[in-house]
Amino acid sequence: MVDMAVEPVHAQEHALIFDHLLQVGAPAHATYDRPPYPDMLDFARTGAAVGGTSATLEKTRVLAAYFRSLDNDDDLRRAAVFMAGRPFGQSKRRTLGLGWAALSKVVGAISGRDDGELQGLFRKHSDLGDWAGEALEGRTENGDVPLEEVEKTLEGIRTARGGAKAAPLEELLRRLHPEAARFVVKVVSGEMRIGLSEGLVEAAIAEAFGRPVTQVKRVHLITGDIGETAVKVKNGQLQTSTVTLFQPIRFMLASPVETAAEAFGRMGAEKVWTEEKYDGVRCQLHHADGRVELFSRDLKETTSAFPELTENASRLGHAVLFDGEVLAHRDGKVLRFFELQHRLGRKQVTTELRRDVPVVLVIFDLLYLDGRSLLDEPLEERRRLLEGLGVEHPFLLARLEEATSPADLDRIFADTRERGHEGLMVKDPASPYTPGRRGLAWLKLKRPLATLDVVVTAVEWGHGKRKGVLSDYTFAVKDTATGRLVNVGKAYTGLTDAEIAEMTKLFLSLTVDDRGWARMVKPEVVLEVAFDSIQHSNRHASGYALRFPRIVRIRDDKPVDEIDTLQRVTELYERYFGAQTEASLSEVAEAIIPTRPRPRRGPGRPPHGVGR
Repeated sequence: MVDMAVEPVHAQEHALIFDHLLQVGAPAHATYDRPPYPDMLDFARTGAAVGGTSATLEKTRVLAAYFRSLDNDDDLRRAAVFMAGRPFGQSKRRTLGLGWAALSKVVGAISGRDDGELQGLFRKHSDLGDWAGEALEGRTENGDVPLEEVEKTLEGIRTARGGAKAAPLEELLRRLHPEAARFVVKVVSGEMRIGLSEGLVEAAIAEAFGRPVTQVKRVHLITGDIGETAVKVKNGQLQTSTVTLFQPIRFMLASPVETAAEAFGRMGAEKVWTEEKYDGVRCQLHHADGRVELFSRDLKETTSAFPELTENASRLGHAVLFDGEVLAHRDGKVLRFFELQHRLGRKQVTTELRRDVPVVLVIFDLLYLDGRSLLDEPLEERRRLLEGLGVEHPFLLARLEEATSPADLDRIFADTRERGHEGLMVKDPASPYTPGRRGLAWLKLKRPLATLDVVVTAVEWGHGKRKGVLSDYTFAVKDTATGRLVNVGKAYTGLTDAEIAEMTKLFLSLTVDDRGWARMVKPEVVLEVAFDSIQHSNRHASGYALRFPRIVRIRDDKPVDEIDTLQRVTELYERYFGAQTEASLSEVAEAIIPTRPRPRRGPGRPPHGVGR
């Protein structure tokens, strides 16, 4: 029981909220005929109502009413974070470290169900929370706890070690009603799957507290934490949000385009700047007074993975926030992402690994300088200030080229593809930096490298909207040297819902080995797949993996003996990504800042661009 003082107007609003929730299909439960409190059952009831409607405005209205009913700032913060499918706010930089195996054992222990029954339930739902909710029906104490206690349990899981992590979760789930347990598991797994995007959570915050959604987005862009955003908006703290070093902000994103003409048409600029689309990992570097922290695209701290960057950042001489890309290199050549992967996810990087896979940070934006936020400055000014810093290896500046026509842009794209890069970043020099937004100021010019005709060898059950259908297809090419089929990738985009439904029926009839979550099938279905690049892979027997594959069409007209070969994949790899195509660092980045010329234009320009 939570002791709360509730004003009459709030009590009336609470009743209206739950009357509304009853109307949108949330499952009824005996404990719901009471005033709402900031507890897990009310959270679950709201989540069920949000998931029970496909209408965006209705989802927003339901969630806004719930947020508005929470009097306590801490409960509002918790609710917003949990609704976004996170156990902790992003500003906390915490992870649970609880895997599927531990979660499965907890649910199995409480429910008393055997592995076969649990697997059957998971195939039915393809969703961890929904699976746990049904598995625990009639097996728990049907209780409730405040959101604060859920938060404490999550913290207990985080700080526990090894097998001890399961105990706090089991103790909590045993006490809860299955509907509340269902949503605890959704939060723990990081997958809400109720049709609630982060943008809708922002919209609900805006509606709850009577603010324009643009203001909410702005606060969220800076805080990088939806819970802190909700509290700031509720309390009218809209002008106090600014860049704070060592609190990561969301990265600015680029919208995809496939042609140079489309890029110029969508951007509406007379000139654009281009950069290589690097084959590395996005990185945010924060530095002040000798302190250095690095953050990945999903705002997780990655400082320990790149010690050479942290060791050399002290020489920067300024408090800065850089946006850039970490690239691996050797002997002056940029290495493929496959090599860089050896550096990722490590708490400690050995001397041998630093020697074999050294890294640099190619900086393409400056967001903060010596106490001054630069987000609203145009890119051209941010670049001028960045060049004035005089950075030295292992810090490089992205090499720029300027294009004033689609023909110009097409030529630059052809050059970058020849150097083994999959595309170009196209930027408006007059644009501000808008964290977290995918607008038209930055575009990503990419085209499929090629298409291959492949045959499906395995299929997997889908998740979320695609639960109940076989939607993930592993595919192979023919190795003519051995006569065997060898896998080169997996695709799950490109087909319509109707096509997937038909393919599900076909694959069920072609199954030769049912492994529960996946099925091995007779290699009879031929697909045409497009892809952006190829990399070496230890996962597939072919030794290769297609990157970003998507299905172009089903090739009913093509027999399996006419599919593409491993030799064709090898030819494409060597042509575009082999050792002879490795770009030098000097082709994609600047180590020494030249006198600042304007980028040259026209046919007389050097083929790989001029430095700025």
